[in-house]
Amino acid sequence: MEWNDRSILVTGAAGFIGSHLCRALLTRNARVVGIDNLDPFYDPAIKQRADERTRAQHPDAYTPVRADINDTPRIESLLKEHRVEGIIHLAAKAGVRPSIEDPIGYAHANVTGTASVLHAASRAGCARVIIASSSSVYGNNTKVPFAEDDPVESPISPYAATKRACELLAFSHHRLTGTPIAMLRFFTVYGPDQRPDLAISKFMKLLRAGKPIPMFGNGNTSRDYTFIDDIVSGVLASYQRIDAHGYRIWNLGGNAPVTLNQLIASIGRVAGTEPAIEHRPPQPGDVERTWADLTRSAAELGYSPRTTLESGLRAQWEAISQTDR
Repeated sequence: MEWNDRSILVTGAAGFIGSHLCRALLTRNARVVGIDNLDPFYDPAIKQRADERTRAQHPDAYTPVRADINDTPRIESLLKEHRVEGIIHLAAKAGVRPSIEDPIGYAHANVTGTASVLHAASRAGCARVIIASSSSVYGNNTKVPFAEDDPVESPISPYAATKRACELLAFSHHRLTGTPIAMLRFFTVYGPDQRPDLAISKFMKLLRAGKPIPMFGNGNTSRDYTFIDDIVSGVLASYQRIDAHGYRIWNLGGNAPVTLNQLIASIGRVAGTEPAIEHRPPQPGDVERTWADLTRSAAELGYSPRTTLESGLRAQWEAISQTDR
């Protein structure tokens, strides 16, 4: 698939993954309509700067729009106005722990918002939709690595439950309309410009400030960390190949899980300092482990993560260091 002049709408365009994805599309000569409501979950100024950077680099091909994905008529109007071919839907309220405090807000933004985007896509005649899901849907499955056809009926947080609900909504939408839809289960994405509420970003900033790193639990929980460039490559591949599958779920992970203890040690090596640890009790809603089985995404998308943890951490550390100067 050639990207030249294809018109694509990206929701959550000013966020961490969204801004990287928009720039990747634009460098391939696609035209992008980027929707974001600058939700104050974290500092909107961070998103504003990311969006301004995207527009500055591609002023003729990028159209930033301030809109809420629950405004279905507005989304439909934008799709028609810009003759959008397909949608990459990343917008959502993120985070496991905050969802426990605000389950209603998460359901509204994630589930109702996804229903709104799908309805607008259908009315505007979009050819395909790519939607961000999450590794959190696997819950505390004891079988590892996690494969796309594993049971996912036991989410342990409202956030995870909303992402599984989105998968079901998308499946029913595909069956009713025939629209090709991909659901992408992201596994802990990190890299330059990572959201400030996520662990790696927090740990690095604390380390730069000479403060201790909080460790929830005994440090033996593990995550499959995935560098942002690898995630973007998987998203682009899914957009190109979903037509052959109709409805499909794909894991996008790093396939190399590490424990929290190992992660903190790696950050310390990248930073050239020994982290001080502040031990805290385990947090409710956190899963014990994540680990992506990439058999399906490798075979069907040609997906193969290329970035090692320490090289990815080094890129993020350097970016934070430059920002803090």
